[in-house]
Amino acid sequence: MRCAYISDRCYLKHDTGVGHPESKERLVAIEKAIEPLRPKLLFPKPYVASEEILLSVHLCEQIEEVMECSKVASSIDSDTHCSFDSFHVAKVAVGAGLAAIDGIVAGEFQRAFCAVRPPGHHATPVKAMGFCLFNNIAITAKYAQKRGFERVMIIDFDVHHGNGTQDAFYEDNSVFYFSSHQAFAYPGTGMEDEKGEGNGKGFTHNLLLMPDSGDKEILEIYKNDLPPLVASFDPDIILVSAGYDLHESDPLAQLHVTTEGIKEMVGAILTSANVPFVFLLEGGYSVEALGENVKVTLEQMLSV
Repeated sequence: MRCAYISDRCYLKHDTGVGHPESKERLVAIEKAIEPLRPKLLFPKPYVASEEILLSVHLCEQIEEVMECSKVASSIDSDTHCSFDSFHVAKVAVGAGLAAIDGIVAGEFQRAFCAVRPPGHHATPVKAMGFCLFNNIAITAKYAQKRGFERVMIIDFDVHHGNGTQDAFYEDNSVFYFSSHQAFAYPGTGMEDEKGEGNGKGFTHNLLLMPDSGDKEILEIYKNDLPPLVASFDPDIILVSAGYDLHESDPLAQLHVTTEGIKEMVGAILTSANVPFVFLLEGGYSVEALGENVKVTLEQMLSV
């Protein structure tokens, strides 16, 4: 299976400050861990997303807020910081997903892993938050539809609910949003009765994991609950918010999912449909574990 790995050294320039869990060391660890897989991977470069592309999901006022905060290296909130390079870096993070879609359309590869930062799934159409400036995966979904993938499924296994992604598509029946996340964790959204509204009713599906859940519980979701939903929706492409903070070593969560559990979970996702897949990095704050977990994800993407 031809698989691309899309990243860029500019992502290291997004400086969140001393002691912040979403640091450049995350990508440094991933690059080190995946070194043995490099001969098997393709390495397209991400684009710099235009502001027109950003407007497919975000209001102009939100884009301007990130731009202005970056000019003075200030914070949007207590968790979400901008350095002087952050506006540009965030546009290149969006651009990884766009490059993945174009590479798939061109027949260069069938799967892509976008190792980006800042992450995106908490950024709502109106507000940057939760370490996220722009919603990388939501914008990628809109772009995929422009490139001919009419029905887009988004699977989000980050330990925190992707409130921004859900908001972007809550009334949209052409994008199915599926999330598993730790119950009652940040940002407090993603209850199981949140199923969409209007035309989008039934196209949002949230499943909660109680604190201390582990491999058994996560694999029940991805081997039993997910497949019939994928089959029913019949997507043209599947995008994955790949947040590795569900791992047992992560300092920001209370789950006990192992690396082997993540490997099996990714395998279940990949076998749920015979369509292209694009994974975009979200959370994961135990640096060494993050590298290993991305490595096993790529191994699955290359072989399953």
